[in-house]
Amino acid sequence: MNPVEFSNDVPDAGRLAVTDRLGRRPWPATLIRPGIEVSFEFFPPNTPAGDKSLFECVEKLAPFGPSFVSVTYGAGGSTQERTLATLERLTTTTDLAVAGHLTCVGATKNLVHGVIDSYLKMGVRRIVALRGDAPEGSSDGTVDGGFQTAADLVAAIRARDDDIDISVAAYPEVHPKATSPSADLDNLKRKLDAGADRALTQFFFDTDAFLRFRDSATKAGITKPIVPGIMPVPSFERVASFAAKCGTIIPEWMPQLFDGLEDMPDVHQLVSATLAAEQCRRLAENGVNEFHFYTMNKPQLSAATCQILGVRPQGLIDDQPNSADSVRAC
Repeated sequence: MNPVEFSNDVPDAGRLAVTDRLGRRPWPATLIRPGIEVSFEFFPPNTPAGDKSLFECVEKLAPFGPSFVSVTYGAGGSTQERTLATLERLTTTTDLAVAGHLTCVGATKNLVHGVIDSYLKMGVRRIVALRGDAPEGSSDGTVDGGFQTAADLVAAIRARDDDIDISVAAYPEVHPKATSPSADLDNLKRKLDAGADRALTQFFFDTDAFLRFRDSATKAGITKPIVPGIMPVPSFERVASFAAKCGTIIPEWMPQLFDGLEDMPDVHQLVSATLAAEQCRRLAENGVNEFHFYTMNKPQLSAATCQILGVRPQGLIDDQPNSADSVRAC
């Protein structure tokens, strides 16, 4: 193969950056971090077509061997019936480890414990415990007889059963309503100290922000896993709208990257999968070995990202070394 050629108008620094990136990953792919684990988040559909789409999504992503899959739950139980129906179908038709989201804003303790009862009855022993967003017109969403904080919710779940696996939320770029980054980090530590097993982060696109956040968490005495939340971009406009609401920063280069691609869905998907895979690769190079994908019930992007990372569908890895029952990473 001929060496890479550069035109004379490319600065030396640019040439070095390109050669560094080209040399980063030999081909065929080599292992970058054995034992990478992935998990996927779905949202409960509200139409028959959405229901069909969701389970097609599950069918396409299940072969990647996720450590668990989660189903969202609206604040105040706004999707309670649909969440429970989705969880029940997942537990009865798949062998996946399933996690149910649970919020406490706008709900009494009795209502929250009733949902936990439903989860345990159907065999769901993983919970993503969240405070949730306050309903419009409410100052903080708390109700008489309800849990005041996510840490209180975690403590109540842990008191019920020490074997329930509990995840909580973390915010690498600071929760929009936090008074300061240190206060936000203190809140995360309270949730983990109350009995949570790990934190799943809000999606982000500034990888350095996550790495700084992880370092700050370590300095604050947090030792439990902080799993980055990855959002492969299904629609830049839609994701930018989500980001504005939750405080996720859109880097300056990102709008230009997706400019003009809303009418070119195939190219948009290629760019999205490559961007997500590059983000995961950089995180893996900095010691991260777990990734939580916000799928938006669209499997192609998450599947493509896993494939680029080297996480292979389990039916296709029999010829790989040490492929017995584990997810592959390269």
